[in-house]
Amino acid sequence: MANLLGNIRRPTPPEPLTTVPPPTTAASEAARAGAAEPGAWSVSRAGPTGTATRTLVVGREIVLSGEISACDRLVVEGTVKANIKDCRDIAIAEGGLFAGSAVVETAEIRGRFEGELTVKGRLLVCAPGQVSAKVKYAEIEIERGGRLTGTVTCDEAITTERVTAD
Repeated sequence: MANLLGNIRRPTPPEPLTTVPPPTTAASEAARAGAAEPGAWSVSRAGPTGTATRTLVVGREIVLSGEISACDRLVVEGTVKANIKDCRDIAIAEGGLFAGSAVVETAEIRGRFEGELTVKGRLLVCAPGQVSAKVKYAEIEIERGGRLTGTVTCDEAITTERVTAD
């Protein structure tokens, strides 16, 4: 009997699992390395008071629809079909699409925005960004190659509202 038990192979312990790092983009690598490439996206993890910011990132090939509220920053790399309430900043990356309505403090458009956009602060349309919308803004900058079509209004009341709220 002892001879039979001696021929049984003992199981070998499993190899330890290796961790796979999360997927990264060139922009996140540059941000991690501290490089400030022109046009690179950076997402702040802490606000001016040291508290964490509420950032929503919709990645490439992701489609999100509905209503978005109470975020500090929305970064669109995929497609968003929504209405935004109580969001401070929107950034649409090249290849990103936002369709709907938004009322924000600042907007940086490198992709496409379609719908209604109210910017209480600065609207920046970078090349090859396209805005096809009913737009109200306090300040605007359009980079060579950026396009803006639709009804566009510089609204003094937005500027006054922003200054008195600060």
